[in-house]
Amino acid sequence: MIEISRLTKRFAQHTVVDDLSFSVRPGEVLGFLGPNGAGKSTTMKMLTGFLAPSSGTATIHGFDIQTHTLQAQRLIGYLPEGAPCYGDMRVRAFLEFIAEVRGYRGAEKRERVARVVAQLELEGVREQSIETLSKGFKRRVGVAQAILHDPRVLILDEPTDGLDPNQKYQVRELIGQLAKERIVIISTHILEEVSALCSRALVIANGRLLADDTPFELERRSRYHQAVTLVGDSPLDREALAALPGVAGVEDNPLEHSVTVLAQPGQVIFPQVNALIAAHGWRIRELDVERGRLDEVFRSLTRGEAA
Repeated sequence: MIEISRLTKRFAQHTVVDDLSFSVRPGEVLGFLGPNGAGKSTTMKMLTGFLAPSSGTATIHGFDIQTHTLQAQRLIGYLPEGAPCYGDMRVRAFLEFIAEVRGYRGAEKRERVARVVAQLELEGVREQSIETLSKGFKRRVGVAQAILHDPRVLILDEPTDGLDPNQKYQVRELIGQLAKERIVIISTHILEEVSALCSRALVIANGRLLADDTPFELERRSRYHQAVTLVGDSPLDREALAALPGVAGVEDNPLEHSVTVLAQPGQVIFPQVNALIAAHGWRIRELDVERGRLDEVFRSLTRGEAA
């Protein structure tokens, strides 16, 4: 378990992380979400022992990261922002070096390196220098070094930043597999990452905790929760839609003959909308019910902090 209590970091007169407290249990994938400059990376660095807090504590499975640093760090796999590696080293040599730093020798070292090379599909670039790799492969090498020692806690700072859709999918699949028996914390500003990977999300801005909930519950805060979007073959009667019970309003969409019908808080309006479609005989090409829009909730939560 990870316990963070009143964690604070100041640089001169500027407070980057402000009295932050939360806990994470094994099996959870925690999305650490916030705009650029929110304090995400600084929190990760304090949690991993690379940066001392101004005040507060962080413990990893009972080991305080300040007073029992090595014991805590042995339990952590860490992918820093940008996945920095030694660019002049070849992939295999770099992973062998990391294995030796972790205390592995001989057959165990070779087995662990071979395992992560296979997991991250690095066989084709094993003898290539890291500086010549694409951004996607560099990111995979970074993830490989983070999981080489089979850590109980995996902390990933922007793990898919800059990857193409196929590479993102591969890394997300791997994280999903790794999360089954571990604590995984993913720091990101990419909203789709949270919906795709995380069982829980923290939203921070200016170093302060603004929300702590599941992605689904955060989406429920959106004014688009239970909204119904219609795309028709001809103009739709906005007034008739707006007059339906439980409807909060109707928005036009950029597509021709497309509207989004907003639900009042706590209301389900799909049956009424569907009945109106049937009554008018509208020809509808698309009909979608929304869970909510995480980007809208994120902007709503962080707008005041950013200002």
